[in-house]
Amino acid sequence: MTSLSFASSADLGEKTQTLEVLADGVYALTAEGDPNLGAIEGEDFLVCFEALATPVAAREWLAKLREHTDKPVRYLVLSHYHAVRVLGASAFDAQTIVAHEATAALIAERGLEDWASEFGRMPRLAKGADSVPGLTWPTATFADRMTIDLGGDRGELVLEHVGRGHTEGDLVAWLPQQKILFAGDLVEAQAALYTGDAFHRDWSTGTLDRIKAYGAEALVGGRGAVSHGRAAVDAAIEQTRHFLQVMLDEVGAVQRRGGTLKDAFDATHAALHEQYGHWPIFEHCLPFDVSRVWDELAGIERPVIWTAERDREVWAQLQG
Repeated sequence: MTSLSFASSADLGEKTQTLEVLADGVYALTAEGDPNLGAIEGEDFLVCFEALATPVAAREWLAKLREHTDKPVRYLVLSHYHAVRVLGASAFDAQTIVAHEATAALIAERGLEDWASEFGRMPRLAKGADSVPGLTWPTATFADRMTIDLGGDRGELVLEHVGRGHTEGDLVAWLPQQKILFAGDLVEAQAALYTGDAFHRDWSTGTLDRIKAYGAEALVGGRGAVSHGRAAVDAAIEQTRHFLQVMLDEVGAVQRRGGTLKDAFDATHAALHEQYGHWPIFEHCLPFDVSRVWDELAGIERPVIWTAERDREVWAQLQG
């Protein structure tokens, strides 16, 4: 394998953003494998889902959204703690920033390290990096479930923690009336999974089972196109599950025969590349993914904190 540029450091081309109206007052922004966002109109307010990496980047999304609605943002919902999802929060002027209680704890524990790590891995997403005022802190958290009444005949928005997966604190946003699910990075549609902070065994079983049980008719994953219709939604969920299961199988087999982390990476890369190698950020993610699977199967329960220095060491060992 030829040596690759570190993570996404060489990916500097702009992506085309597409705003989709999924139902009356329900919006999704996708961007060719870059992080997705969403917004839901209440009777006289907005709920925004995800915040991007910087206020500069977030304001570009808000400008597109303002072509459809001028309602103020009452809630900004963060699906998890990763920097490229949360550090643009100040642009929204939200009354309340909502996250799972584990996400708040993870920001306190490793938010600064994650900020440096992710901006180093994906500099293109860190547009206007100096506009970030500091770590984003949730102002409202919950353990299992939170419901937002959207008012009028708009129904409700249900925020739920469906189990450990991409991180300890992922949440999803479910519109039961419209049957639309914002799944965050728990599901990716035609985009590679980042699992460096994941709990693969929980994610690939009970967590995805709970997501599938919603019976969504449209699903907005963390990256990739919106999945429309039950068949496409189920396909995205099962592709996510398959990616996880292949990593667990390949890394587990190498560990059982006494191989090395590099052996595990090579075996996993070979097993996944034909089906998934053309997906956005596949090569970027895989060294960090395999490293975490290796740790998890070796009995390291919680993910080791990624620092900018550790990122480079793992990359050099596995992709260098």
